[in-house]
Amino acid sequence: MFKVQIRPHWEISFNAEPPLDTAALLGLLLAVQDTGSIAQAAKAVKLSYRYAWGMLREAERLFGAALLETGRGRGTGLTPLAQKLVWADRRIAARLSPMLESLASELESELGKMAADRLRMIRMDASHGFAVAALMVHLNQLEMPVELRYRNSTDAVAALSRRECDLAGFHVPTGIHEKEAMAWYTRWLNPDEHCLIHLAVRSQGLFVAPGNPLGVTGLADLARPEVRFVNRQVGSGTRMLLELMLQAAGVKVQDIGGFNSAEFTHSAVAAYIASGMADVGIGVRTAAQRFKLDFIPLVRERYFFALRSDALSDPLIRQFVGILQLPEYHARVNELTGYEANDTGAIMTLSQAFGPV
Repeated sequence: MFKVQIRPHWEISFNAEPPLDTAALLGLLLAVQDTGSIAQAAKAVKLSYRYAWGMLREAERLFGAALLETGRGRGTGLTPLAQKLVWADRRIAARLSPMLESLASELESELGKMAADRLRMIRMDASHGFAVAALMVHLNQLEMPVELRYRNSTDAVAALSRRECDLAGFHVPTGIHEKEAMAWYTRWLNPDEHCLIHLAVRSQGLFVAPGNPLGVTGLADLARPEVRFVNRQVGSGTRMLLELMLQAAGVKVQDIGGFNSAEFTHSAVAAYIASGMADVGIGVRTAAQRFKLDFIPLVRERYFFALRSDALSDPLIRQFVGILQLPEYHARVNELTGYEANDTGAIMTLSQAFGPV
């Protein structure tokens, strides 16, 4: 199988100066942040000490400001400017990675079409999530032929109804909002034609800065005038869930500063808050943990793959289900903060999962 990797790359232009390629500079800055030493950082990124210093001095000349600061007994650290550069890179990666992974998967499929022994591939459209990303790593190691497109939950199940994909990944809250959320998805899912494969249970909630400096305790705080909120995109399951919870709590969306903002992944929301550009966001606990944010749990939800019932007789689909049922994959899911491998790999009808639909 062909494997394609696409990574974000960005440059900064300074008037008539040649553009600054940030890749090597950011790698060095991150290493300084980790080691507290320019010498150790240069060694970590496989640059000579002299070259590393030269690159830093040239970048500082272009910016007209320092990138490193030295504190007595604290080693070398990053200035606020350097920290902004690092966070800009993390935000770019968090926002673009799902799209780039989808594009890489499509390119792999196109390249595969030119191979004489091209394998049939499972077409997977899925809402982005950490259990899905872990699954793709597992499938790639087993050389399972899967073409992945990250899409929001609504677009994924709609694509399944049009037979544009074989598996559609979407998530539904447990508890009082389950019926309302599922009523939306049954616009495209037919109990007589479709069934479900359970992937994982996960926790959704609010992200806040470490220590929760604004004292946020729940959804009502989003309407406070000093709170800057960052939202998910229209059509995402997380945004739909938020709107249901706000309506139940009596919080008006027009009172929330930043409600109409849009980030495309849980990690992008977390990066936005961690970089100081917002105070509160919503997403899964895993993203909060990875960006060292505090987390206020709101609801648990289940993530499913929907598929046509007759597809279960397909040997490739049966192999896929078998992989989901492996203890090794269950262990990977349970390692994700905020995820549980409850019923992972279980096949269910819509009524078994949600009652009469």
